[in-house]
Amino acid sequence: MRLDGGVSYSDLERPPLHERALSQALVRPGGLWRDVRVVDETGSTNADLAAEAREGAAEGTVLVTELQTAGRGRLGRVWTAPPRSGLMFSLLVRPRVPATRLGWAPLLTGLAVASAVRRMTETFFAEEGADAAVDVRLKWPNDLMVGDRKLAGVLVEKVDDALVVGVGLNVGLKAAELPVPTATSLAIEGAPLSDRAPLLRAILRSFETWYGEWAALEGDPESSGLRTAYKELCVTLGRTVRVELPDGRALTGEVTDIDAAGLLVVSGPGGERSVSAGDVVHVR
Repeated sequence: MRLDGGVSYSDLERPPLHERALSQALVRPGGLWRDVRVVDETGSTNADLAAEAREGAAEGTVLVTELQTAGRGRLGRVWTAPPRSGLMFSLLVRPRVPATRLGWAPLLTGLAVASAVRRMTETFFAEEGADAAVDVRLKWPNDLMVGDRKLAGVLVEKVDDALVVGVGLNVGLKAAELPVPTATSLAIEGAPLSDRAPLLRAILRSFETWYGEWAALEGDPESSGLRTAYKELCVTLGRTVRVELPDGRALTGEVTDIDAAGLLVVSGPGGERSVSAGDVVHVR
């Protein structure tokens, strides 16, 4: 069997994900995950799952694709990758937390993915006889970075009372396959995890842990430990940044905090300002 793009399932460098095995490993009584599906190709897992959310799909639904043809990142940017070269998936949750705390969902997702990637790559290097890991960090709000290069992105969309959380993580991409020169992949960073299934399981379990604690505490980022853990991995803190604001203006200053609402606190010529949305550029 072949996917569009001419990549065969016999390609040992990029083996397929198996829906049944993932379901058996992740779906359990009392757990968050209820339905894990893998499709060969789709336009956008977020768009597909948003449609299901409007029809009442249960919390804990996960949709994974081997090839995404119309994926979107933050600010409408296109996210593309060859078949089975990364992890492209969306999940559906229905958090019962105050609306003022929903802004933590993207940051929580970034933290969950980054934590899982760090653990998995540490294990990979240990098996190779080295004491290291891919040093994945977070650029506010939820980009996963290795140095100045982007490894993964997160897009969270609100659909009625649900959140559709999309993740695109570059795993096996080679340098010539990168969509932009400022991107990277685990393979390029020295951790070619050709079997993506353990990594996907680790990410979903990490999300389940962080989400479960956060939701149980009504979205409180302090008592759940979310804010502290996020700040420990956030490379935007302490940096001079230029924030391209949605209204077209730009704000330049030093990032002094991630506040209790998950907003970026920037200290500039006019004093401190909390930013809820914008394109952040780390100024060298």
